Amino acid sequence: MLRALRTAALGMAGQQMNVDTIANNLANVNTTGFKKSTVEFQDLLYETVETGAGSALEGHEKPDMVQIGSGNRPVSTYRSFSQGGIAETGNPLDVAINGQGFLQIQRPDGTIAYSRDGAMRVNSSGQLVNASGLTMYPDITLPEGVSSINISKDGVISVLIDGSIEPEEVGQLELVTFMNPAGMEAIGGNLYSQTEASGTPMYGSPGEDRFGVVEQGYLEKSNVDVVKEMINLIVSQRAYEINSKAVKTADELLALTNNIKR
Repeated sequence: MLRALRTAALGMAGQQMNVDTIANNLANVNTTGFKKSTVEFQDLLYETVETGAGSALEGHEKPDMVQIGSGNRPVSTYRSFSQGGIAETGNPLDVAINGQGFLQIQRPDGTIAYSRDGAMRVNSSGQLVNASGLTMYPDITLPEGVSSINISKDGVISVLIDGSIEPEEVGQLELVTFMNPAGMEAIGGNLYSQTEASGTPMYGSPGEDRFGVVEQGYLEKSNVDVVKEMINLIVSQRAYEINSKAVKTADELLALTNNIKR
């Protein structure tokens, strides 16, 4: 019974983490470029009570063995980088990556973070920044008197200045991919950082091999499917309830055992 208590308690803890992850997915259903996560579980060690060979009788070997499991544990939260829907915004500084790739964002400490959020803005110095005010990398600065901005599918940014007829190219967006994007660390603010699991960044321009194209005036929405998440939430809730029932049942069996002498 003590084993059942421990196993069911592990099951409850695992389902609690599952519910926490689903809740975070649902909370970010409207977050630009958000990628959903799922908890992956593994079963724990088994105790072999009786082997097939040890129970051989009159030359007949038992085809299976007696094993008792010890519950499960969460081993990872897998982040899915499947393409989210692309929604039109009409803002000329908004770009959606249609395909693989990340935009580069320079953090205050000088390190580079990576993002699928293409909502760019202009600060007081004319630099392109993200919604949090962090500068894009490579640094792109718009001149004064810009009347229109054009961002091509290959990431070339050109502007038309008041009084000019010909557009002026001011920079180009550079994308980054990783061998294992799921190994990146989410650091908040729609940003990810490189880890050993993700591998080293590979650089390129939009539209090249392995890289998606950028769509001006659009943003990539979250890839969270609300209906599927609600179904997963109900399943996790029922799993938590049945594990709590197992705890209660084990406790009642222990109480019966303790009362045998009475």
